[in-house]
Amino acid sequence: MGLNGFIRVPSDKSITHRALLFGAVATGETTIYDPLLGEDCRSTLEAIRRLGADVIEEPDRLLITGAKTLTSAELDCGNSGTTMRLLTGLLAGYDGEFTLTGDASLSKRPMRRVTDPLRQMGADLDGEFAPIQIHGRTLAGIDYTLPVASAQVKSAVLLAGLRATGPTIVREPVLSRDHTERMLPLFSGQLDITAEDGVRTIRLAPSVLKGATVAVPADPSSAAFWWAGAALVPGSRVTTTDVCLNETRIGFLRTLERMGVKTEVTNVRLLGEESVGDVTVSTSTLHGIRLDGDAIPHQIDELPLFALVASQATSPSSVQDAGELRVKETDRIQTVVHELSALGVDVRETEDGFDVYPSRLHGGHVSSHGDHRLAMMLQIADLLTTDRVTIEHVEAADVSYPRFRDDLQRLGREIE
Repeated sequence: MGLNGFIRVPSDKSITHRALLFGAVATGETTIYDPLLGEDCRSTLEAIRRLGADVIEEPDRLLITGAKTLTSAELDCGNSGTTMRLLTGLLAGYDGEFTLTGDASLSKRPMRRVTDPLRQMGADLDGEFAPIQIHGRTLAGIDYTLPVASAQVKSAVLLAGLRATGPTIVREPVLSRDHTERMLPLFSGQLDITAEDGVRTIRLAPSVLKGATVAVPADPSSAAFWWAGAALVPGSRVTTTDVCLNETRIGFLRTLERMGVKTEVTNVRLLGEESVGDVTVSTSTLHGIRLDGDAIPHQIDELPLFALVASQATSPSSVQDAGELRVKETDRIQTVVHELSALGVDVRETEDGFDVYPSRLHGGHVSSHGDHRLAMMLQIADLLTTDRVTIEHVEAADVSYPRFRDDLQRLGREIE
């Protein structure tokens, strides 16, 4: 039996994080419709409460009254790198003493890529790994070229620039997720985006944010699991509705299309500053491809899932230029290769990616290593064999998709 039906996956994690942070420091009231309240975004929500923002939770929306002054506090970022990196940028320019902590996994993730440019702006920061101590002070705008494509670094610098003296310029040779610069004008952020010699350039003037209304679309990184499942499981046809179609977020959908997957995008429309639509995927025959270069940043979170999809193609695939995977919630190159190998996938680790060969899956005992992307990918892998697959720490999916197992059963399949 295939996967069939219509589904609205949880709302976008990246957009929810940003709406919460902007609302926390904006004057007046911010309304966020359909926020994602998984564990990562909960970390951001609780952090802004501790900073002094007033948050009222209602069904399907949040009402936030921004803090007039921020309260010095210790803030637990949980497992959320986005929370820690964006808060570091946001808080660096405010008066106060702030300490950012995280769980064991987050405490191993490097923060220097954020702290280095912030120190160039005059930030007083202690620590290159969590805990990060922030001694708020006046910052100066800088002209900064991103050494790697990173929406978190870009966003941290822009958030620091809101309270800096003089303009802040971020130059982006390779486009990364652009939710921050799309959303800031909604909150009265003063910025301008141009292209200079092929480099995307963002100029931000010091800005006082004002409350806004944000409607959060469905998360393409969560929808990706159903796109993969529908493509791979015989007799499947799944439509994911209201999905964010921002081109910086749908690299995996474009990859599936390159591999020969049958897709259909309908009901395309604007939701605030983001394009949304319904994406239908049906069972398909796939061929292998190579992913590298500029294709990587637009599907970095989906690359573990790509490894599984590629194993069911008719020819080999490879991923290169994806060293960023080694500093995610886990070393996602190492863990993906180890866990998929345990299920019979011929996947071979390289320094900055992996090579995948056509494979037949079998049962086995695997672990998510506490990584939500792996937890969901392994549940999709379980659909591809009649053997028993036992997944340790499957509950890690709750970080971004709390009802994943329920939705899997609703679409027609059960996991033991």
